[in-house]
Amino acid sequence: MKNIGMIVAVEIEAALNKYGVPIKKLEFEGYSVYQYKLGENNLFVIHSGAGEIAAAMTTQFLISQFRVNFIVNFGVVGGLTHEMSLARTCIVESVVHYDFDTSEADGCGVGRHLEYPSVYISTTKEIVDKALESEPWLRKVICASGDKFIARKGRKEELHNIFNADICEMEAAGIVLTCNKNKIPCLLIKTVSDSITGGVSEFKNAVNESARICIEITNKILNNF
Repeated sequence: MKNIGMIVAVEIEAALNKYGVPIKKLEFEGYSVYQYKLGENNLFVIHSGAGEIAAAMTTQFLISQFRVNFIVNFGVVGGLTHEMSLARTCIVESVVHYDFDTSEADGCGVGRHLEYPSVYISTTKEIVDKALESEPWLRKVICASGDKFIARKGRKEELHNIFNADICEMEAAGIVLTCNKNKIPCLLIKTVSDSITGGVSEFKNAVNESARICIEITNKILNNF
């Protein structure tokens, strides 16, 4: 039996609609945690809120409080290429923390944390490979992660051109960095809610359906763990 922690930034209604009434709703200072049974495993669903800091704090909370065996994050993202069109679902292979920048102090590349050999921070290969056994059609992607909602086409193109990233969002770096620090594997499944030419209006129109698609696919993968 495993304890699985699910971090949800803004798509909590999709998760609650999928899993229904929890076995337990656990109340902590700053958090409500919804506990479910997923096959033989325990699933702890938590609403982190948006942004890297919130995501990192929530990841550490799940690891420390529930001794989770691994962390999963599903959610909606912006597409940075024409291939990553609306409602395309993907699996994150690596993350670049594009708004982390110590280059003026140490001369390293923008986005690089010095404990890593490059700007690309890998997710857990074994978990990614196992997820792809269940859903082999999922595209492996590079995720540009930072504390800003990116709506403009020009900025999306820039992130792709600089980092070769396929998608962008606001929590992945916080989750992956925290998991790696704790030596806890992680899985990130994302569905595009706004394409490279789409902006805030496309996001608002598509966010609920994209979140529903994403939790359905994530749940299918988790049932094979």
